[in-house]
Amino acid sequence: MKNNPNKEKSTLHPRNKHRSRYDFDVLFIKTPELKSFVFKNEHGIETIDFSNPLAVKMLNKTLLKTYYGILDWDLPEDYLCPPIPGRADYIHHIADLLAEVNQNSIPTGNNIMGLDIGVGANCIYPILGNAEYDWSFVATDIDATALENCVTIIEKNPHLSDVISLQQQVNARFIFKDIIQPEDKFAFTICNPPFHDSKEEAAKSAARKVSNLTQQKAVNPTLNFGGQNNELWCEGGELAFITQMIFESVKYPKQCFWFTTLVSKKDHLKSIYKTLNKVEAATIKTIEMNQGQKISRLVAWTFLSEKQQKDWKFTIE
Repeated sequence: MKNNPNKEKSTLHPRNKHRSRYDFDVLFIKTPELKSFVFKNEHGIETIDFSNPLAVKMLNKTLLKTYYGILDWDLPEDYLCPPIPGRADYIHHIADLLAEVNQNSIPTGNNIMGLDIGVGANCIYPILGNAEYDWSFVATDIDATALENCVTIIEKNPHLSDVISLQQQVNARFIFKDIIQPEDKFAFTICNPPFHDSKEEAAKSAARKVSNLTQQKAVNPTLNFGGQNNELWCEGGELAFITQMIFESVKYPKQCFWFTTLVSKKDHLKSIYKTLNKVEAATIKTIEMNQGQKISRLVAWTFLSEKQQKDWKFTIE
């Protein structure tokens, strides 16, 4: 049976621009340099070597230029290079969350403010959120080099200068503390937390990932998607980070509608729900996301009562 190059990846969100296979003829128009990384696999389908970090980065640059109006985008060596389709899915699911409490209408425009926890050097969630829904963002990170690269991306794409505000979290023990100010009002927070609990575990995971992609045992692998220590691991791993986030979110119950985070490990959900019930979150939602071979989910919670949710104004009068 012949593969259909236009076959949709039905597991992605209906509004995701990447439900079909990549149309390389279209991508080559914007970025001819991508051609050198593209080849036909054993099924005769054009693709790239996803174990090659240069190929992955060039694909990202091209997708951002072709579909999201980003003229120039780059990363320092060894920083996390995010898969665009999956990141876009998170943005679209947040839009659905907001629509549910806004008479089934997605609130759009610069007045809708999101808070990106751990923006990294790639600045991807603010870029996608602004391109798709014209949202504004405060984007934070503990890594000064990552934020400097975000500054460069914004400078090369001037339309982002008024809609993305960068802020360094100078105390790695905290997440929202010293970031959310008394006058702030966020429609949502967004976060892709560090997954592993040690550098060694992150390295083993990288080896497995590259081995799966190349079908060969990887020794000292080059991460195809990169990643600095603070992007990949923290003490206690994903569960400890999200637990800290939940306990801190209690202090800002009326300054953010939806607190959200990705949860990679399903086994962590039970503990996360227990913590959310302990802090008396008013509403808790879990949305499963399936991106090809990877299944993830986002957990969202709010402290707003039903009446407070109805009274929330997404747009500033």
